[in-house]
Amino acid sequence: MTLKIAFTRRDTLTSTAALLAGISVSGRAGANDTYDSVTSLPLSDVRLLPSPFKTAVDVNEAYLLSVNPDRLLHNYRKFAGLTPKAELYGGWERDTIAGHSLGHYLSAISLMHAQTGNAALKLRAAYIIDELALVQGAHGDGYVAGFTRKRKDGRVVDGKEIFPELMAGDIRSAGFDLNGCWVPLYNWHKLYSGLFDAQTFCGYDKALTVAVGLGVYIDKVFRALTDDQVQTVLNCEFGGLNDSFAELYRRTENPRWLALAQRLHHKRIIDPLTAGEDKLANNHANTQVPKLLGEATLFEVTGNENNRKAASFFWERVVNHHSYVIGGNADREYFFEPDTISKHITEATCEHCNTYNMLKLTRHLYGWEPDARYFDYFERAHFNHVLAQQNPKTGMFSYMTPLFTGAARGFSDPVDNWTCCHGSGMESHAKHGESIFWQSSDTLFVNLYIPATARWATKGAHLRLDTGYPYDGNIVFSLSSLRRPTKFKLALRVPAWAKRADLTLNNKPVKATRDGGYLVIDRAWAVGDTVRLSLPLDLRFEATRDDGKVVAVLRGPLVLAADLGGVDDDYKAVEPALVGDDLLAGFKPVALEKAHFRTKGVGRPAEMTFVPFYAQYERRSGVYFKGFSEAQWKDEEAAFLADQERQRDLAARSVDVMHLGEMQPERDHNLESDVSWPGTYRGRNGRDARQGGFIQFTMKVRKTPGLDAGPLQLQATYWGSDKRAFDVLIDGQKAVSVAHTEAPRPGAFFDEVYDIPEDLTKGKEAVTVRLQPTNGRSTGMIFGLRFFTAR
Repeated sequence: MTLKIAFTRRDTLTSTAALLAGISVSGRAGANDTYDSVTSLPLSDVRLLPSPFKTAVDVNEAYLLSVNPDRLLHNYRKFAGLTPKAELYGGWERDTIAGHSLGHYLSAISLMHAQTGNAALKLRAAYIIDELALVQGAHGDGYVAGFTRKRKDGRVVDGKEIFPELMAGDIRSAGFDLNGCWVPLYNWHKLYSGLFDAQTFCGYDKALTVAVGLGVYIDKVFRALTDDQVQTVLNCEFGGLNDSFAELYRRTENPRWLALAQRLHHKRIIDPLTAGEDKLANNHANTQVPKLLGEATLFEVTGNENNRKAASFFWERVVNHHSYVIGGNADREYFFEPDTISKHITEATCEHCNTYNMLKLTRHLYGWEPDARYFDYFERAHFNHVLAQQNPKTGMFSYMTPLFTGAARGFSDPVDNWTCCHGSGMESHAKHGESIFWQSSDTLFVNLYIPATARWATKGAHLRLDTGYPYDGNIVFSLSSLRRPTKFKLALRVPAWAKRADLTLNNKPVKATRDGGYLVIDRAWAVGDTVRLSLPLDLRFEATRDDGKVVAVLRGPLVLAADLGGVDDDYKAVEPALVGDDLLAGFKPVALEKAHFRTKGVGRPAEMTFVPFYAQYERRSGVYFKGFSEAQWKDEEAAFLADQERQRDLAARSVDVMHLGEMQPERDHNLESDVSWPGTYRGRNGRDARQGGFIQFTMKVRKTPGLDAGPLQLQATYWGSDKRAFDVLIDGQKAVSVAHTEAPRPGAFFDEVYDIPEDLTKGKEAVTVRLQPTNGRSTGMIFGLRFFTAR
């Protein structure tokens, strides 16, 4: 069937009516054969030419070759009764989530083999699969995993121990902990992805054999559970394990795996999305995105409209109502209320795994409906978040990409800081060529302007894309070889931000159809044909939806950032602002070939140099700015500067901050608790402890090792309508008694500050803080604790 390109205008990135229109996809088991499928050209048929993306791939390839697979296989062999061949890596690989990185690594080396043709990486994939098959055989029941379980007595044992408990109905699911094991089902999702990628990109069918064997074990566990018990298990992060089994069904056509995929349906999250309800706020973001990958794959293998509705609605809400200007989402890993970006510009924005998974979801949706708005989002996130996530100097990866003014990116360590984003980073920078070119039966879509060559096998064509984009708006597409003169459509994406697009064929004007987000040329093509597309790279502002005075600066697809100095220098200045009646006129080019600009007359308190945000690997950035007219600035300057100075002063005096109720901070501070629950209220995460329980964690009390911080104060953040009574114990000694027998400040959050006796912290690097309810009351919800130096 001929592909009909019918697209919406994209003043924003979405059209809900188009998203919710009925569609079906051909070439997928169970779907109606009424739509001409759109697929990306195989990664193995695309080769990158020099660009920042090629650099990212080259650096990542060198790093992947330096990784020792036996270190990632340590626990797999150990718990199968086999002798490990190497020591564990550090970071999460030494925690109860150990083993998840092997799945990421298997995906990364398989993708990198396809992207570069490096045979050494293909051999590594074969080695890992052989080891996994050996481990699986030693277990004898299909089980294969590397995660561990921490018992109540503190002993760390084989994670396999939890599954007989689950099957017996003993299910203790606490968001990220399942019977003492950190997200084991999420862990398996990563392993499945690695196995599938090894089969797809390396041709190793043995990987599918391992996948099926593990599926037998997992299915046995879930067959022992009632539907209600399954939902309880799914309250613990399970990644996209539903996606794993939908994909296993696609590859084997065994209905057993489809039934299991459909059973892994998390009602609390998916059902509202299916109904078109955005209830994402206060949910851990990356816990949810992979579930929607499962919904997308289920739609592809069954044609069930509810699966499509959930995936499409989720994408639209996240992209248009929960995402920052760089395309990332979430603050401290959690979704917040829609359209409240200006209130969540912090040092803990944009976890990389979220965007890694959102780009996967975008590829699914584009394959169903080739609308250019999907790649407006993809391009934005790809340039400004994914490319920002890897330091090309070291090859290492960031966890968060902070948008807080003056914040520095932190990068992982090749040995001792393995996290989820280290794993997804290895994958992201192994496949930068996968989404440039897409094909239908009669159309070639060019969606990303990344220099590359490609083979379009179905047309017997070899293609070349040359460009300095996004620093240069000139893009050249050429046909370097063609089996014979062939008629097809060439669809070149025109980004929504482009005010115009100029097009020539062989240096002459060409007739093209402007169809939504594409310029389409329909003709018979010959070797040597060359198409030139020119896009204007104008500066523009984008304001946050909730506050029109909070703006970011962009040039073409690039987010620009103020360069606020090197990461080795503390940022102590007040937060800068932009002031003027024509702010854009105050940006003057310094080096257009690098997209460098300098403000003139509009920077406050001083002029600023703006550069591409992604490239600020070892620099401090300013991304969002309050914009004022001259009249507004006179009215607001004093209050604005005073508030910023207060926040900077508090940050400068802070020794440690504990964000209660949030996964990573609680793990980083070794939180232990009993009769205690995390929760959210008015967009803030917190935790309480009821009578008979406690909350306990460690906090640093020195900013500099070996140097006492002096007298400290402890600040706690509360909701003012709550009553509470509890003691604060430091290393077992009572430091503070808190008693709010009446609501202290009804209807508002507030901070309360307590002086801490210096003898409780002097000479110590860290202390154990214990919050112990008293007088028959609870601690009430506590939304954060901060140690800072007294004035």
